[in-house]
Amino acid sequence: MQLTAQKRDHTKARVLRKAGVLPAVVYGRKEVATPITLSYKEFEKVFHEAGESQVITLHGLGADKEVLIHAVAVDPVSSKPIHADFYAIEKGQTVTVSVPLQFEGISPAVKDLGGVLVKVIRELEMEVLPKELPHEIAVDVSILKNIGDQIHIKDLTLPQSAKIAIDGDEVVVMIAAAQEEEVEPAPPIDLSAIEVHERGKKEDTESAVAPE
Repeated sequence: MQLTAQKRDHTKARVLRKAGVLPAVVYGRKEVATPITLSYKEFEKVFHEAGESQVITLHGLGADKEVLIHAVAVDPVSSKPIHADFYAIEKGQTVTVSVPLQFEGISPAVKDLGGVLVKVIRELEMEVLPKELPHEIAVDVSILKNIGDQIHIKDLTLPQSAKIAIDGDEVVVMIAAAQEEEVEPAPPIDLSAIEVHERGKKEDTESAVAPE
């Protein structure tokens, strides 16, 4: 995944955005913050594919830099990116990111037994070397065959260098029994009230037509 950047001049951000250019900044633990510009279309494509959990190679600033998209500011009306922060990674330095879980397959317990797939954890924070940073972590739910079956953190396949703070016995996804909705019985009909009402209506009618 690659992006081409240029050092930013003093052109106003509003003018850059109208020209299809995205203002941004790149910085790091040993990297001086440098204002840059990027092609808006290129950035949108890379951001859509990489998100904030994949290493990107940044060209055009001298030596290539390995970076992560650290933050993206968006327009409150259009929701389009208006500024991006890139974090430059040092060689050999680990990074801490949240990686999304990708649930794959079909659970027999859901398909055949009517169970409910309950996703307890949807992303996992880990400290990992950039070269081993996964775009997502696959979770195969096809192994869940019975009501009550679970997949735990320790069952996931993680990068060799990954370190996580969460306990390995924490549940990632499970099968729960479907709960039937209770149907409240209709209240009994009070026949005596109906009879009184009908009788009163008849008497009123007779009174109305009785001769004076």
